[in-house]
Amino acid sequence: MVAYPDDVIVELEWRANVIRKHIIRMTRAAGSGHPGGSLSSTDIISALFFKVMHHHPQDPAWEDRDRFVLSKGHAAPAYYAALAESGYFPTDELLTLRKLGSRLQGHPSKGKLPGVEMSTGSLGQGLSVTNGMALAAKLDRKAHRIYCLCGDGEMQSGQIWEAAMLGAHYELDNITAFLDRNKLQIDGPTEKIMSLEPITDKWKAFGWHVIEIDGHNMREILEACDKAKEVRNKPTMVVAHTVKGKGVSFMENALSFHGKAPNDEETKNALRELGEEP
Repeated sequence: MVAYPDDVIVELEWRANVIRKHIIRMTRAAGSGHPGGSLSSTDIISALFFKVMHHHPQDPAWEDRDRFVLSKGHAAPAYYAALAESGYFPTDELLTLRKLGSRLQGHPSKGKLPGVEMSTGSLGQGLSVTNGMALAAKLDRKAHRIYCLCGDGEMQSGQIWEAAMLGAHYELDNITAFLDRNKLQIDGPTEKIMSLEPITDKWKAFGWHVIEIDGHNMREILEACDKAKEVRNKPTMVVAHTVKGKGVSFMENALSFHGKAPNDEETKNALRELGEEP
């Protein structure tokens, strides 16, 4: 396993902070969106796009690229910001989020924006498509990996568990899935809406290799990805314990910011907390 030097970690943390600022500005400009779940998944997405995945922004259709599926499609602001910062399209376009005629729709739409591998938004479907991509890679004898980011609210969708069975049955060890375990969904805490625990035991029982991490610790995220690559004959689910609204104090663990944009004053305060001078 790679021993990551501190400067790599610091660089990725800086990248994640840039993404968080974009999320705040984008949702404010749109007047809508999902900042809470975008912020909780930012560190995972940053690690994948700026260190882990093999991809070429200047050639989005490169055959041997690693694929990323944002199953929790409402976290599109984090995804779009990572794509823009990677060079898939200009960062200025981020402020068109959810605007009429914009390529940056409220949920990712394949064919609209370079780098988007699947149209997502109907929760529970992303892991099934991830399976399909992984199985196709196996049949074509390709070495690329498929990365999927799921939300914990969508763990309540039956299709997730059908996909879990299929992934294990076909021994799709080229899948690394992440569970953004921030413990809050639109209607309240996941454990009150429909209890998920013991979530790690469930994934193990379905035949997956499971790794538990702090989803805001860059080193743990990178090491989990490395460990997943060493697993044979099983897909990997990384249960990443996160904080809804991570990085902005008044958004952290605040259910109200699941699907509500910050107002002008909240935007100023959030950007100030993220290190941007007024």
